[in-house]
Amino acid sequence: MMPELVLASGSRIRGELLRNAGLRFAVDPADVDERAIEDPLLKSGFSPADIAQVLAEAKAQAVSERHPGAFVIGADQVLEFEGGRLTKPEDMEAARRQLLAMSGKRHELHSAVVVVRDGETLWRHIGTVRLTMRPFSPAFVGRYLAQVGDAVLTSVGAYQLEGPGVQLFETIDGDYFSVLGLPLLSLLGRLREEGAIEA
Repeated sequence: MMPELVLASGSRIRGELLRNAGLRFAVDPADVDERAIEDPLLKSGFSPADIAQVLAEAKAQAVSERHPGAFVIGADQVLEFEGGRLTKPEDMEAARRQLLAMSGKRHELHSAVVVVRDGETLWRHIGTVRLTMRPFSPAFVGRYLAQVGDAVLTSVGAYQLEGPGVQLFETIDGDYFSVLGLPLLSLLGRLREEGAIEA
């Protein structure tokens, strides 16, 4: 019998990726104060990639306490743009401003994934993807936001690549699954190594 697998995230798309890969797992979203964890890291000069990894590990550790013996998957994603980091937009106006600022420019998505068992971190990984948005007009952004609605507020980049958000882009350099928030191939490889899923 395989050990229990737990996803420490309520993300619909992360759960969908694991289900589509044929995995059986429980979902137990971590309840951690991300801003409280981030603030001292930012003051200490941690990179956006490092912040993503710390947050992913904090989530997995918190959930691991509730699931003895289980392999717990923690994940987090941070968007790096022009030397800073962007968080999920607070409202549609913030999403509009963010998209117009990124128009015609490149940004990076750092998708961290961590596997923890019984409070021990077994593995950490970061998938970084470089994305270049095409130049677009304020009118296009308005139409895009009207089409996708509040879904833009659930993503750090104000887009979902698996939907109409793909039209915002000129080039994408990196792993598609990492853009969606879970470096799936690397994760599956590690879970097989740990005996958490069948090889």
